[in-house]
Amino acid sequence: MRDESKASYAVIRYNQRTYVSGGVMAIVKGRESAESTVRQFEAGQSSSDRQEGWRYFLEMTDLKPGMDPKEATDLRQARLDVRESQN
Repeated sequence: MRDESKASYAVIRYNQRTYVSGGVMAIVKGRESAESTVRQFEAGQSSSDRQEGWRYFLEMTDLKPGMDPKEATDLRQARLDVRESQN
């Protein structure tokens, strides 16, 4: 298992009601920093957004911290598509 303080984490937005992905919000180095980033996103979230079911979770990744969220979302989705097609 990788050292959680050196690993990269993707902060992913998703809707727990519809299972729709909102994509990668950020790539952060270190578990503590990633958890702090999730708390920041949650603190800035409107109550209506939360009531609609939008939440955040962490996923360990090999993507580079600080990379563009749109690019990270596209790469993550491509990898998920490849993995699904192999099953």
